Amino acid sequence: MAGPTRICALGDLLLDVVVQLGGPIAPHTDTYGRTRVGAGGQAANVAAWVAALGGRGRFVGKRADDPAGRLLAGEVERRGVELAGPVERSGTGTVVSLATPDGRRAMLSDRGVGTSFAPAELDTAWLEGCDHLHLPGYSLLRPPLSETALAACALVSSVSVDVSSTAAVTEAGVQAFRDLLDRVRPSIVFATEAEAELVGPFAAETVVVKRGERGCLVRRGGDEREYPALAAVLADATGAGDAFAAGFLLAGPELGLEAAARCVSQLGAMP
Repeated sequence: MAGPTRICALGDLLLDVVVQLGGPIAPHTDTYGRTRVGAGGQAANVAAWVAALGGRGRFVGKRADDPAGRLLAGEVERRGVELAGPVERSGTGTVVSLATPDGRRAMLSDRGVGTSFAPAELDTAWLEGCDHLHLPGYSLLRPPLSETALAACALVSSVSVDVSSTAAVTEAGVQAFRDLLDRVRPSIVFATEAEAELVGPFAAETVVVKRGERGCLVRRGGDEREYPALAAVLADATGAGDAFAAGFLLAGPELGLEAAARCVSQLGAMP
């Protein structure tokens, strides 16, 4: 009898600092709010949500064995995530997410050692048993990690890509990113409306357009269907797209929207 679906996510494991501001930033003095510090990074978030939703999540990426890195590794392992990938002595990356009272956010990112994951360091055993490989767009935008992601695609039969960031794609070049998607040939592409407008159209069998509080739009072949978002009290939108992707990959849009609603109701990206 087959066990739970194992989804591998290749990319970043970062120290995630979420700052929920109580009001506008006051220059030259104090601005008060709430903070949460813990594990994050798009690939790690997806793997954690896969585990929380009943699947088997494996994070594949380069990480550091410094104090912050050990804290993060312990946290995601406690959440049921399998860890795979090379380990450096130091260099854990950090992402600071600023959440404003209206639910909007901005991110300040230092990806640390994650982007230095080279193809020669990739062990094929890290992808054994994976039913599906999920790639954040960030994993395709900076070498040598981008070349490692492409090499990983050759080791699995099913791949999805989340476009991740209009800013990152614009910086790398839209056509360059489209060329990378052609090399990956993902069966599923996730994108926000802004990302889809920037990069699309996509050649994937399934295109999922994330529409925030308006739910999602799923295109398969010539069919197109809208799914409404579930009611939720918005606390923080950080990681909602990662939770959605995990649920969608496991069981389709309904579970994806349920996971996204859970995520936005809490502070932080992890389940």
